[in-house]
Amino acid sequence: MKIAVFCGSKMPEESIYRDEAIALANALVAQNIELVYGGAKIGIMGLIADTMLNQGGTVIGVMPHILSDKEIMHTGLTEAILVDDMSERKNIMNEMADAFIAFPGGCGTMDEIFEVITLNQIGHFSKPCGFVNVDGYYDGIETYINRAVAVGFTSPEHGTAITFKKNSIELIDSLIK
Repeated sequence: MKIAVFCGSKMPEESIYRDEAIALANALVAQNIELVYGGAKIGIMGLIADTMLNQGGTVIGVMPHILSDKEIMHTGLTEAILVDDMSERKNIMNEMADAFIAFPGGCGTMDEIFEVITLNQIGHFSKPCGFVNVDGYYDGIETYINRAVAVGFTSPEHGTAITFKKNSIELIDSLIK
């Protein structure tokens, strides 16, 4: 099984996010799940990749040339895939992965996970996805999804298909069952 993890290329100040990123990596390795991610050696992306690689986990990075040219590409990956642009990156990650996790991150993380949610809703594929809601980071997104269902912009079945869990282990367990 392959899980795509959408996360940031920045390293947050608060250790709770770093600790949970390590827990996520450990849980993936423990369950023999391969990681598909953005391919960076920096930030939360690099921390998750390094933690998995140090334990013999499989890590597949997908990175557009524009970012690899800035020398942020992780060079120790199990597999590195270079692509032309961000759209191709998302397409490849979306096709490779069996499930998706949004770890706390920035606008790129939101772009990636909302594309997956939309592709599920329009029937392009049916793959589980969810948010690691560390320290309430995604409370606002969960409120938004619930409100979209309540007022009729999103169907109840699409709303409940999006999982929110407080930690990585709970989320992984819910995605693979």
